[in-house]
Amino acid sequence: MNAASEKTPAEQLLTPVQYLKGLGPQRAELLERLGLRRAADLLFFFPRSYQDMSELRTIPQLEANIPVSVCGEVEEIDLRNTGPGRSMLGVLIRHESQFLRALWFNQPHMRQKFEVGGRVLLSGKPKLNGLRWEMTHPRVEVLAAGEDPPSGRILPMYSLTEGITQPAMRRIVGSIANSYAEAVEEVFPESFLADKKLLPIADALRQIHAPDNNEQMEQARHRFIYQELLLMQLAIGLRRSKLQLEQRSPSLPTNAKIDARIRRLFPFELTEDQQRAIADISHDMEREYPMNRLLQGDVGSGKTVVAEYSMLLAVAHQHQAALMAPTELLARQHVRTLARDLRESRVRIALLTGSLSAAERRTTLEQIAAGEIDLIIGTHAIVQPDVKFKQLGLVIIDEQHRFGVNQRAALRQAGLDPHYLVMTATPIPRTISMTLFGDLDVSTLKQTPPGRQPVHTYLGEEDQRAKWWDFFRKKLREGRQGYIIAPLVNESPDLEVESVESAYENLANGELEAFRLGVLHGRQSTEEKEAIMQAFNSGELQTLVATSVVEVGIDVPNATLMTIEGGQRFGLAQLHQLRGRVSRGSHPGYVCVYASANSEEAQQRLQAFSRTTDGFELAESDFQMRGPGDLFSLKQHGLPPFRIADLTRDADIVEEARTDAKRLLEAAPNLDAEEFALIKQRVLLRYGGAMELGDVG
Repeated sequence: MNAASEKTPAEQLLTPVQYLKGLGPQRAELLERLGLRRAADLLFFFPRSYQDMSELRTIPQLEANIPVSVCGEVEEIDLRNTGPGRSMLGVLIRHESQFLRALWFNQPHMRQKFEVGGRVLLSGKPKLNGLRWEMTHPRVEVLAAGEDPPSGRILPMYSLTEGITQPAMRRIVGSIANSYAEAVEEVFPESFLADKKLLPIADALRQIHAPDNNEQMEQARHRFIYQELLLMQLAIGLRRSKLQLEQRSPSLPTNAKIDARIRRLFPFELTEDQQRAIADISHDMEREYPMNRLLQGDVGSGKTVVAEYSMLLAVAHQHQAALMAPTELLARQHVRTLARDLRESRVRIALLTGSLSAAERRTTLEQIAAGEIDLIIGTHAIVQPDVKFKQLGLVIIDEQHRFGVNQRAALRQAGLDPHYLVMTATPIPRTISMTLFGDLDVSTLKQTPPGRQPVHTYLGEEDQRAKWWDFFRKKLREGRQGYIIAPLVNESPDLEVESVESAYENLANGELEAFRLGVLHGRQSTEEKEAIMQAFNSGELQTLVATSVVEVGIDVPNATLMTIEGGQRFGLAQLHQLRGRVSRGSHPGYVCVYASANSEEAQQRLQAFSRTTDGFELAESDFQMRGPGDLFSLKQHGLPPFRIADLTRDADIVEEARTDAKRLLEAAPNLDAEEFALIKQRVLLRYGGAMELGDVG
């Protein structure tokens, strides 16, 4: 009996790559670059796509726009420049006496794949150009001398590293799948597999790496996508249960008297959405375990009022409330708003930021510790070790800060956790909300308070600039104020976009020379920024030339005009936040964005921005265009990356996994039933550290 057969299945899966049949130290070194160190890593190294070789055809068999693969010999290679930074590569492929031309635009690196006389496999959609067939940007596989095209099969396509070809990677992974698939333990009970119509794990592993047909390939992929999303949803559910069981918070109930005392401070009608959010929060804060709620609202939907109500509910029970903002500019704006709204009350407010002098900080900390401050507004300075609260009941985290175990521990007082409310003005796509924010209850504000006026958005044409500036000046003369937004503080020789400095210089000596202008950007000192904002708030400045530093927390109702330069350099959510600065008051807002939409994606983004002012619709558009990677990275939330699931593509499976996770946890709280032991083991292995589940069970 050899040593390999004496190993348990689990030990076999841990075999280092270099000891696997047909590999060795040299190959192992190359595979290490892809993070493939053990047999199990290769088994779960899923293909990024597939090439359907059941559609291998000769050139006379081609049909326009029908995806196929063609094998042939390289007859001619032609790489030429077609303009500054532009190129075209043409490769003529011969099969018997027929020819096909493959074309690549602005991809000169593709030239190194081809040699005259070499054999290649091209996959793509052919089209007839005159009498010759062409393929634009086809997928290419270089065939070794004497290697036959792999017809009649569906070929997996893997991510590669230099030194390993696609055929070699297929052979390596295919061999491991054949030898080791049976060693992988099935985590799902048989009844669950049957109920969900899932392939057993060994079959799924073989079919995902060497599918018999398209149906088997899709079933294998579904099995792993579903499993990955289910494990995440179970981890979220376990974390929620753990917080509720282990953490204790002060019960801060509302009643008719408290409610009336708080509402009399708001001299306006609350929207139905605000009423609902307040009811959700009041219900949460009455419980003796921490509220963990996300308040998401579109620009101008009145999140601050809901936050104020929550803080005043804590104060009504002689508890303190802390609001943490991402920037000092936003923290100071919150202080101004609260001071204005609460001027008739006895509520005491303090600002706690890194720019306080040592003496100011010392005095503020003493007052907080003595309970002489009710509302503490600040930045990350709030969670420093020297900040001691007298009786903290509520923490509001503005703009999607994620609080880990260390920050929570810093705010725990006498064994009690405060309640937590996370606020964001960037509406979160539904699938993201169910995954990265799945441990939070969600309240949503879509309605805008009565009296808010619409914002008109235009994509500016260069030849119409004079008309826009005429309109801008007209509105300034009527008493309105405006913003000019530029993406950079200083000029950059590499980027053809206007900077704040050059925009200010050009406008002060040109279109807006008759008006009072100020400049605001992130490199200014706190004192400079505060002075500029006060001058703009008071109307002393009519126009603010700024970077995106103004995208959150600037609330000047009289500012209703905005010109955005270099719009292609801003994300869709950022553009929408900027537009939100001119929807604060009782006059209509006007935004004109100028951009060199130098890519299809930028063009789509700008068109979506001008088409709607609905932040939730824009969030979903952005999600579809850019995917979750750009919007909400898993890494940012401390979570392991997905191996195969995709939150954009697999939205339906996210929903299914969430429903099933809830059902499983209701049937077996904490997954303690014996039949779910292996699932629980996998959940803890993958998410135990990131979601602080180490001591669950």
